[in-house]
Amino acid sequence: MSEHKITGTKDTQKSDKNAQKISCKSTVQNAHSINPSTTTQPPTQPPTQPPKQLSPLRQRANAIKDLQCKNLIAVLKNPSDVKNLATVVRNINALGVEKLYVVDSRGLFPDDWQSLRERKSLLKPSVSAIKWSFVKVFRSTEACLAHLEDRRFVSIATSPHIKGKNNVILHKGNYTQKRLAVWFGNESRGISDEVIQRSEACVQIEMVGMVESLNLATCTGIVLYEVTKQRRAYQQKHKRGRRIDPAVVEGIDIE
Repeated sequence: MSEHKITGTKDTQKSDKNAQKISCKSTVQNAHSINPSTTTQPPTQPPTQPPKQLSPLRQRANAIKDLQCKNLIAVLKNPSDVKNLATVVRNINALGVEKLYVVDSRGLFPDDWQSLRERKSLLKPSVSAIKWSFVKVFRSTEACLAHLEDRRFVSIATSPHIKGKNNVILHKGNYTQKRLAVWFGNESRGISDEVIQRSEACVQIEMVGMVESLNLATCTGIVLYEVTKQRRAYQQKHKRGRRIDPAVVEGIDIE
């Protein structure tokens, strides 16, 4: 009996040791299975960046973008006074005119307008508007007219006097054509017959003084204010633009 008990005790001890080994192995395996270093982690997302703050100039550009008058060009024919030219640039920028063309048959200005943008003679009078305005120079009236006609622009001329066959007082005309070029003449000689003949109408500023004369820069400000006012109002109501252009002067069809 005593031998049987001793033998049973030894067997029990062996089984206990085996159970402990199995338990230890199981614990190690479980530890490996939950080890964060061995599990697949989802890729970490970069921290969300706050929206980039726009500069005041960019904020202003975005605010006025839809108020610009598309396909509207002011054309100066042989301006002789640089200060007048700078003031015209200031006017077109303030009023939202898309582009300025300058006919310079005397070669006063370079073909590369970029070289003029830093000149004080233009920079200061234009109050830096020259930096934000598109200006293109032509060497002849014919070259400018051909350029505009090729792109299907309607031209109108401005003059304080009745010229040509179609004349209209400024506030009585219609200036909502899809593409419009407004011509202004030289300070002393005015607009040329060549431009009058190839323009749809001649627009007059109504004057009631003894002297029927306005400075070039003043004239552009008055005329372009009326033109841009009409075009801006039309653009806000009609997003697609016109298919058929209206006549500048009522009762006269545009071919």
